[in-house]
Amino acid sequence: MSPLSITTSVLLVLDLVQPAAQSRTPLLPLNFPDPCIIQDTSTGTWYALASGSWMQNSTGHRFHPQASRRWNHVQVASASIPPPPSPSTSSSPPSTPPPPPTTWNWTYLPEADPLPTPGAWAHPMQGSQTWAPAVARLNDTAYVLYYAAQLAGKNAHYHCIGAATSSSPGKGGILGPYDPLPRPVVCPLHAGGAIDPAAFRDPATGRRYLLYKVDGNSMGRGGECNNGVAPFMRTPIVLQEVDARDGVTAVGDGVEVLDRDWEMDGPLVEAPDLVYLDRGFGEGGREGSVNYAVAGNITGPYERPKGTGPLIKTGDGFDVTAPGGAAAAPDSGWMLFHGHCPHGRCLFGAVLKVKSEYDHSDDLVDWLGACLLVLW
Repeated sequence: MSPLSITTSVLLVLDLVQPAAQSRTPLLPLNFPDPCIIQDTSTGTWYALASGSWMQNSTGHRFHPQASRRWNHVQVASASIPPPPSPSTSSSPPSTPPPPPTTWNWTYLPEADPLPTPGAWAHPMQGSQTWAPAVARLNDTAYVLYYAAQLAGKNAHYHCIGAATSSSPGKGGILGPYDPLPRPVVCPLHAGGAIDPAAFRDPATGRRYLLYKVDGNSMGRGGECNNGVAPFMRTPIVLQEVDARDGVTAVGDGVEVLDRDWEMDGPLVEAPDLVYLDRGFGEGGREGSVNYAVAGNITGPYERPKGTGPLIKTGDGFDVTAPGGAAAAPDSGWMLFHGHCPHGRCLFGAVLKVKSEYDHSDDLVDWLGACLLVLW
C-alpha cells in the first residue's frame, strides 16, 4: 500500500475487559502461552491456538505424561458468539452488539490435535518445544499453520519456523490435522534461528506476509533472557512476503522492520503481531509488558509514539504479571495475551481502542488503513 503520514497521529488505548478487582481472573485458568486467534466464518466460532503442552484438563491440571500419553504440539480453545438479545417490542431500540470474545466463556479442547507432528526436521520427542502457532486462511478450504519448533540433532539448541497445511478432502479446516512441510520455511541458524511467527494479509492489496523474530539471544552470553551480557545479540523482527496462493513460498527477501530498544525492550523484542488500522501500521516489547510501534507503510519505518508507555505492563490496571504474546483479532477491536498464573501462563484478553492523537472525543477510529505492530 502507499505510505501514509500517520506515525504521530495514532494512539492506542486499552480498556479493561473486567473490573480492576477481577482483572487478574484469566479467560482460561490453565497454561496457554503465545495465543493466536482465528474465526471460522462458516460457524462464527473463534479459536485460540497456543504453544505445546502435555494434555491438560479444563482446570489447568497437566496429566502425568504416562497417564495422558500425549503431548499436544499445539493447544486449542474455542468461544462461540452468543446470540444477540431479541427486542421485546417493535418499538424497542436496536439491540446492542454482543460483548467482545474477551468476555465470553472460552472452552479448552484437550482432544484437539491440529499438529500431530511438527515434521521430520523438528525434535522428535514428546515434550519438545513447539511454540507460538499462527493460522492463516488461504481460501474457504485451505489453511496454513506456522509454528516455531525445536530442531532435531546437533542443532537442538535452536528453533526455526515451520509450516503445515490443511486442505485435503476430509480435513478439519482450522483444527486440521495439518501436514508439516519437509523442511522449515525460515531458519537463519547463523543468527540464532527464528521464533514467534505471525500471519498477516494486507486487506488493501491482498498480499500475504509472515512476521517473525530472529532469535539472536539464543546465541547470547548469559544474563537476562540470555542477552544481558555484552556483546549483545540483535533480535530483529522480520517481515517476509509469501505467495498469497500457498502462504509459504517466499517472495523476495525479508525486511527488518524493528529491533529492540534497550530502554523500552531490555535484552530482546519478540512475539510480533501486525494489525491493519485506518491510519497507520504498528508493532510492540519486553517480558512484563506489551509494547507497540506504528508506521504508514507495511515495511516501515516503525516508530514508538513519544510520550506513550506499553499497552499492558506488570503493575498496571490489568493487574496481570508478565503479560506478553499478544495477538489481535483482525477487524474486531480486541486481543488475547498470556500472563503468569499458578498454572503457568494463562489466557487473558483486552479490548483495543484506537484514537486519533488530535481527537479528544471518545469515538473509535475505524481500523481500515494502517498497521500496528504489537510486540512482547
